[in-house]
Amino acid sequence: MVDPADLEVVERQLGRRPRGVLEIAYRCPNGEPGVVKTAPRLPDGTPFPTLYYLTHPALVAAVSRLESAGVMREMSERLQQDSELAAAYRRAHEAYLAERDAIESLGTTFSGGGMPDRVKCLHVLVAHSLAKGPGVNPIGDEALAMLVDDPSLDGVLDKGVWRR
Repeated sequence: MVDPADLEVVERQLGRRPRGVLEIAYRCPNGEPGVVKTAPRLPDGTPFPTLYYLTHPALVAAVSRLESAGVMREMSERLQQDSELAAAYRRAHEAYLAERDAIESLGTTFSGGGMPDRVKCLHVLVAHSLAKGPGVNPIGDEALAMLVDDPSLDGVLDKGVWRR
């Protein structure tokens, strides 16, 4: 059961009532929720394949700036050229699916963020990295490493963990 006080914070962060929250998957160093883990199906039965959802506004804004700067295209190109990166990204995809399917299978191999072949949504990939820690999702990890010096994330991101 998720603490109702945490759900209130997430509601303020999102500007809407959160749906299908199973747990707070990442807490910022300042204690605020930053990522929620969501049920594979929302309470009304709608499939929701995004297991990890970035909620903290400063993180969402910082990741949006990376997306706007063309980082996703560059990362997708690297996936096509770097077989080790591609293999690690595929493992992240498989781990994501296994974890989600252990809760409830949606009968699909779609995970999120473009995994396993491209980078479509850094928000999902960063949320996955924050929830699971370094070494699970290489693309999410790289995006977080790009953000360690962003002053808007002071108290929100444990910069020592993500500095490369």
